[in-house]
Amino acid sequence: MDLFNNLALGFGVAFTPVNLMYAFIGCFLGTVIGVLPGIGPLATIAMLLPATYALPPVTALIMLAGIYYGAQYGGSTTAILVNLPGESSSVVTVIDGYQMARQGRAGPALAAAGLGSFFAGCVGTLILAAFATPLTELAFKFGPTEYFSLMILGLVGAVVLASGSLLKAIAMIVLGLLLGMVGTDVNSGVPRFAFDIPELSDGIGFIVIAMGVFGYGEIISNLGKHESEREVFTANVTGLWPTKEDFKNMVPAVLRGTALGSLLGILPGGGAVMAAFAAYTLEKKIPLKPGELPLGKGNIRGVASPESANNAGAQTSFIPLLTLGIPPNAVMALMVGAMTIHNIQPGPQVMTNNPELFWGLIASMWIGNLMLIVLNLPLIGIWIKLLSVPYRWLFPSIVLFCAIGVYSTNNTTFDIWLVGLFGFIGYLFIKLGAEPAPLLLGFILGPMMEEYLRRAMLIYRGDWSVFVTRPISAGLLAAAALLLVVVLLPSVKSKREEAFVED
Repeated sequence: MDLFNNLALGFGVAFTPVNLMYAFIGCFLGTVIGVLPGIGPLATIAMLLPATYALPPVTALIMLAGIYYGAQYGGSTTAILVNLPGESSSVVTVIDGYQMARQGRAGPALAAAGLGSFFAGCVGTLILAAFATPLTELAFKFGPTEYFSLMILGLVGAVVLASGSLLKAIAMIVLGLLLGMVGTDVNSGVPRFAFDIPELSDGIGFIVIAMGVFGYGEIISNLGKHESEREVFTANVTGLWPTKEDFKNMVPAVLRGTALGSLLGILPGGGAVMAAFAAYTLEKKIPLKPGELPLGKGNIRGVASPESANNAGAQTSFIPLLTLGIPPNAVMALMVGAMTIHNIQPGPQVMTNNPELFWGLIASMWIGNLMLIVLNLPLIGIWIKLLSVPYRWLFPSIVLFCAIGVYSTNNTTFDIWLVGLFGFIGYLFIKLGAEPAPLLLGFILGPMMEEYLRRAMLIYRGDWSVFVTRPISAGLLAAAALLLVVVLLPSVKSKREEAFVED
């Protein structure tokens, strides 16, 4: 009964004209920002944070939350259409979404992403409302050892996820881990692998690597081909809506992605990103139906499941923020900043001291998800039209937007040069047939893994056995080992190579 009373209070707050207006502004801005390659929710919220000073706390957070999950929707658009993940959780959508666009099925891919996101967003919000308190108890059971083991499982999952050679996938992960070590060591304050370049003392930005490896790499590859061979797949876009067969494949994938995303979003440590990768790995384990395309070759399940997972993860990642005061990712860290600006201390006391804020924010998420589906589905035709732009106009625009996005994060031209360097590296990956997605996962998880490993070693005085004596940690490591053994079995290996055979 308490839940209904609380939700009634929340909807009363969210349905005021001012809050509705700012929820719409947030959702609209988030979608537009998500569609523009390179400018992710992190850069947008950082730029718009000063604009919230004059707003009441609830209104400010409703707008910022709208930007966050609006960008989750919009990020899939560029991932599918131009092979550019706008932010980390769209990295997996690129794999099958872009292949679908090449086959003239960009419409169904965008519709699958939009509908999956809407359903997962609603379920994630429902879980946030109903289980916020008990679910925090699960998060309390995760110490540094459990987080480290969970990330090991994530990296092993990335090896399984990568197409092509297992050796190349492992090499990509190791390269990602090494790139993640560039910057200042948290414990000692000493710069590592910075080569006396002051700009590298803060590390390399995710956007710099993502835009370079995926965006610029693809452009250089296309420009290296004759005009008749370039990736201009845009004239033969067939339907804008998924077929009955697509819906049959999509629905179970959306349900699996939503369940996985809701669970992983609660855990501090990159919930939405981990959820998208885990959902894609899970889809790879599901046997293919007769005549169904393999994942990585344009299967709609490879779009619907990770998109559902990252949206469910985006909603449930508010649980550790609002109940524990722990930001699970960089965007939530900015939310902590926004709350602090408005003299609100994030943590368990938010629910008791500011029930209007807590429940108003939750209610606004339902309204925001509805606004987003109304905003996005009618716009599919417009996004498709983007693809009919001649490539000679399209590629300079992508280069420009990437450069603006990268520059806006740190306001330094050094990042733009760095993107150019990673663009060349991305081009080499294409030529070598190496999948860059594991590199990005290694890069994202590397610094967090190192932090949790050091913390565990400090707490348990250098005793390595703690990783196998704590039950949850041991279970996660056992799952990672089992996954690795299964993938290395000769029968599985040959089937995997058959599934990923090059065109």
